[in-house]
Amino acid sequence: MSAPEAVSTERTDETGWEAVRELPPSAKLVAKVLEYNETLTQSQLAEETLLPPRTVRYALNRLEEVDVVESRFSFSDARKRLYTLSIDSR
Repeated sequence: MSAPEAVSTERTDETGWEAVRELPPSAKLVAKVLEYNETLTQSQLAEETLLPPRTVRYALNRLEEVDVVESRFSFSDARKRLYTLSIDSR
């Protein structure tokens, strides 16, 4: 069980969609939804993907680990963060 974890942490040289390809299905779905919708909050992502908020949070953390998602505070509600895909669509 530790072998796949070691492989996933060693693959830091991949960028963009190649890095997303190695992530769990929930992270791929969140990335695709962000590709079609420029900027969304975590709750909006949960609504769009029909995933539980906890799963969306996990997916966003995985996407941030491989540097394909950027987040910033919402100016309208500082308690929320806005997420944007930071890779080019193909």
